[in-house]
Amino acid sequence: MGMKILGIDEAGRGPVIGPLMICGYLIDEKKSAKLKKLGVKDSKLLTPQKREKLVPKLKKIADDYILLRVPPNDIDRLHGVYNLNKIEIAKMREIINLLRPDKVIIDSPEVNIKKFRGKIVRGLHHDRFDFVAENFADKKYPEVGAASIIAKVFRDKEIEKLHKKHGFFGSGYTSDEKTITFLKDWIKVNNEFPDFVRKSWITAMLLKEEKEQKKLMEFLGE
Repeated sequence: MGMKILGIDEAGRGPVIGPLMICGYLIDEKKSAKLKKLGVKDSKLLTPQKREKLVPKLKKIADDYILLRVPPNDIDRLHGVYNLNKIEIAKMREIINLLRPDKVIIDSPEVNIKKFRGKIVRGLHHDRFDFVAENFADKKYPEVGAASIIAKVFRDKEIEKLHKKHGFFGSGYTSDEKTITFLKDWIKVNNEFPDFVRKSWITAMLLKEEKEQKKLMEFLGE
């Protein structure tokens, strides 16, 4: 058997709605060429249809894979103690410890690669592996691209379920006008945001604050 390579990437790091998904994709280096043949690259460079079609093929040639879901209420609960990078690092360690690869390639969420590597290695039970951490690793390494695709497809499925239940709200990112309109309409009718919204995100906090200010003004008759 050849060297086992583990690619790790995430989807849904920045949005105000929905979970963060982190995927670890393990494959024998001898099968890595198959990923390139399939046209695996950074999930953002592929259409949703192409990503969907790739997932069963990726699962078939993988030695193993792990998909971890971090729901919005966990992000909110840990937000005060941990920032998002710390949450991601803890989950990445978990994946490495479980899959015990010979080589790990991570799309680093931090610009300072050296510091990031140190944070990952601390607290690992499994530490005998080659380690590559780079910014935009999903564009360069097909193993990371595969993890990126699986994470993105499953995050999109979660968002689709929410659309069916609560009506269309766009992508869930703060740059999306439909998302902001949805949040404004929700907070007008309700006093709190629902569980699928990251309440600790600055956008959600400002919209809630705005609603509370309006209520206060109405109470004071201004």
